[in-house]
Amino acid sequence: YNSSLFRRKNRPMNASTKAYEELLIRLKNTALLASCSAVLEWDEQTYLPPEGAEHRANQLALLAGMVHEQATNPEIGNLLLELESNSSSIDDVFEQANIREARHEYDRATKLPRRLVEELSRVATLSHHAWVQARKNNRFKDFLPWLEQMIDLKREQASATGYQGKNAYDALLDEYEPGATSEMIEQAFIPLRNELVSLVSAIKNSGVTPDTSILTRKYPVEKQREFSVSAAEAIGFRFDAGRLDIAAHPFCSGIGPGDCRLTTRYDEHHFPGAFFGTLHEAGHGIYEQGLCKEHFGTPLGSSTSLGIHESQSRMWENLVGRSHAFWDYFYRPAQKLFPEALGNVDQGAFYRAINDVRPSFIRVEADEVTYNLHIMLRFELEKALISGDLKPADLEAAWNEIFFEYFGITPDTSANGCLQDVHWSAGLIGYFPTYALGNMYAAQFFIAAEKELGDLSQLIARGEFVPLKEWLNQNIHQRGKLFRANRLVEVVAGESLSHEPLIAQLQNKYSELYNL
Repeated sequence: YNSSLFRRKNRPMNASTKAYEELLIRLKNTALLASCSAVLEWDEQTYLPPEGAEHRANQLALLAGMVHEQATNPEIGNLLLELESNSSSIDDVFEQANIREARHEYDRATKLPRRLVEELSRVATLSHHAWVQARKNNRFKDFLPWLEQMIDLKREQASATGYQGKNAYDALLDEYEPGATSEMIEQAFIPLRNELVSLVSAIKNSGVTPDTSILTRKYPVEKQREFSVSAAEAIGFRFDAGRLDIAAHPFCSGIGPGDCRLTTRYDEHHFPGAFFGTLHEAGHGIYEQGLCKEHFGTPLGSSTSLGIHESQSRMWENLVGRSHAFWDYFYRPAQKLFPEALGNVDQGAFYRAINDVRPSFIRVEADEVTYNLHIMLRFELEKALISGDLKPADLEAAWNEIFFEYFGITPDTSANGCLQDVHWSAGLIGYFPTYALGNMYAAQFFIAAEKELGDLSQLIARGEFVPLKEWLNQNIHQRGKLFRANRLVEVVAGESLSHEPLIAQLQNKYSELYNL
C-alpha cells in the first residue's frame, strides 16, 4: 500500500507521522492476507466438495498462522509504543481511535500462541462439516466430539487472553463486543426478558390467531430468489459489489472493498425463511459496503462491534422488512411473482401472518417478540459450557430443559434444538448476545433516524429506502471504530443502551395486531 493514501494533505512529515503511516501499512497488509482466508471460508460453506474438508482445514490453519504472525509482529508493538509515548502531539480523533483499537487488537493477539490460533482454525473447519452432517441426520452425538474439542480450545483461548473478574466468558465476549462483560449483558437482558415474558403472555391470551398457512404454500425457489434479490437491491445492497448464494446457515462475508458475499437457504414451502434471511444478511452487507474503502484493514475501516453490526441487519429485517409500510410497497410485486400462493390473500392477512407471535424452535425464523428469548437461552448455555458448570455431553438435555422453561415446548429433533446454529461448530462463542444487543441498538437508531428524516413509514411505503441507508452510512458505517458501541449509541441516539425503545416499539406494533 502506498502511504500517500492515508497521509493528510499539507501535513508535515515527522517521526510520529512516519510511525503512524507504517502502522497503517502493516494493519492493511494483515487484513489483506486475512481476506484471502475469508474467500476460502466462504467457498467452504457454499461450494466446497465434502471430501475437500480436511485439505481446506489445513489451508485455513496455515493462513490463520500467517495472519497471526503478521498481526503480532513485534514491530507493530514498537510502533504503538512510539505513538503512545507521543500521544500528546496527536490531536486528530481519528488517529487516536486507530491507535487505541490497534493496541486493543494487538494485545489480544499477542497473548495467543500461533499453535492455538492454527488449531482453532483447523478444528473449526472440520467441526463445521461434522455439524452439517449431524444436523442433517438429527444426531447430536455425532457432533459431540467436535463440540468437546472446541470448548476445550475456547477455554484455552480465554485463559491465554485473560479477563477481569471471575468469568472466563468475558474474554470471548470481548472479541465480538469490545469492552462488554457478561455482567453488563445480564443487566441489559433481565429487564428485557421480564417485559418480553409479559408481552408474550398478553399475546397468547389475546385469542387472536393469524393464519400462517399462507406462508407454507408453494413458493418456487427461483421466484423466491428473484424476489429476495429485488428487495435486497431496493434497500441498498449493491450486487455489483456483492452476490447471493446458498449455505446451510445464512451468513454475510465482507471480504473486502467491492466484495461482499451473502448466503441464504430456501424452503419451497416456507416463504419467510429465505426472504427475511436475505434481508437480514443484506443489512450486514450494507454495513460492509458502507465502510470507508480507504481505511480498509484499519479500525476506522472496520465495524464497531457485532452488536452494532446486528443492529443493522435486524433493523432492515424487522423494523423495515416486517413493517406495514414495507408491504404497502412490496405486496403487489409479491402477488405477481407468487399468484398461486398469494393471489387470493389480502395484504392485511399476509402482514398478520409474517408477524405471527408464538413459541417456535428455530431462532433465525423466530418472531420479533420471542427472538430475544432464543438469544438468552444460548447466552446462559455458553457461559455454563465455558465455566465448566455444563459438560458438552449434557448440552442437549440442558437445552431442551431451558427451552421448555422459556417457551413451553420441547424441540422434537436435534436439528430443531441444539444443532440448529452454526456458531458453536465455528468457535463463535460469545457472539450470540450481540443479536439481542443489536435489537436494542436498532430500535434506538431507528428513532434517531426518524427525528432527522421525518416519518420513515411514509418513505418506506413509497419505496424510498435511500434516505435511511445514507443516514446509516453517515452516522454508523463510515465512523468505523471511532467510538466503542456503548459510546456510539450515545452519540447517535442521545442515550445509553436501553431496552425501553425496543419494548415500546414491540408493544405499539403488537398491541394493534393482537388487540391488546
